[in-house]
Amino acid sequence: MARALSLLCLLLLAACGAGDGRAPFVESRIPPSLSPRFWAPDGWAWGLLKVGEAPAQRYGVSSTPITPQAQILILTGYGESAEAWFETARDLNRRGYSVWVLERAGQGGSERYVQPRDLGHAPSFKDDIAAVKALSRMMTAAAPDAPLILMGHAEGALAALAAVEQGAPAEGLILSAPVLAGDDLVDSSKTWLVKAGLGRLPSGWGSGWKRGGPDARAKGLTGDQWRGAVQMAWQTANPDLRMGGESLGWLAALRTTSKAVETGLPGLKTPTLLLAGDADTVRAPTAQAALCKAMPACELASLKGGRHALHLERDAVRAPWLEAIDGFIRERTGARAFLIGPTVDHGL
Repeated sequence: MARALSLLCLLLLAACGAGDGRAPFVESRIPPSLSPRFWAPDGWAWGLLKVGEAPAQRYGVSSTPITPQAQILILTGYGESAEAWFETARDLNRRGYSVWVLERAGQGGSERYVQPRDLGHAPSFKDDIAAVKALSRMMTAAAPDAPLILMGHAEGALAALAAVEQGAPAEGLILSAPVLAGDDLVDSSKTWLVKAGLGRLPSGWGSGWKRGGPDARAKGLTGDQWRGAVQMAWQTANPDLRMGGESLGWLAALRTTSKAVETGLPGLKTPTLLLAGDADTVRAPTAQAALCKAMPACELASLKGGRHALHLERDAVRAPWLEAIDGFIRERTGARAFLIGPTVDHGL
């Protein structure tokens, strides 16, 4: 207990020091080690979204030269910045879709709740959910003819589910390797520390970002050598993007939001595609299948050999992942066209 209080004092001193490092970070520098396929898509633009008193959240957007067939809002997983999704955004742009990527509050280039900057802390996921709802409404108002598809990866899938349950105007929901908290992911023995006001403590010692630390491939999240190095490369070149381990408060927020979302799953009528790798070691494929089964309009696509970071996987996994996403979106655009009906020709 004394050690925990000492660490808390250090965190409080850091947060009150000069040059508060919690400010949002927008423009990133391209790492010299990355090939052009991992650079930002043509026309990529950054922005900041601030809802109420919540930290400003960074987002990026790229589109097609012609009117997009649909808009996709991607919600990143823990520790990810939008840069990790550049290749995927470009691939989806080529298929005729506008792509937006929203980073989590307190992560990526978004404003932080606390210092040190690489500590993944949030007192709750309410700010994430509010930002998803606000950006979704802004997107649909700006392009009402293009259906909105929400796509969440890992814990981003939890934010997507919560936002749709609370009225976000999505016509389709894509969950890529979704993570909802269970007893295997959250240590309930530490919840008393959160209740005692110590939620900003790191969940483990030595959990800060480390130069030369393991990348996504070394962590077993992907089998692709080059894609597995992308996030680490961006963080090495841009210190403001660096993320280490989670705080106790963040893990408690994960558990609380997961429980709330699970109660609403049986009533979730939004068409949903759940993409799961059969080699995912972060969340068991059986747990992901059970999640899909709890939703009345969910289709499960299992990807052979896929690990957790499906968007960073080798081509043998990532190509069918992209095809499944494309097929699902085309079904949604086709369903919308059927509901609206044919346009009447009033030609002379």
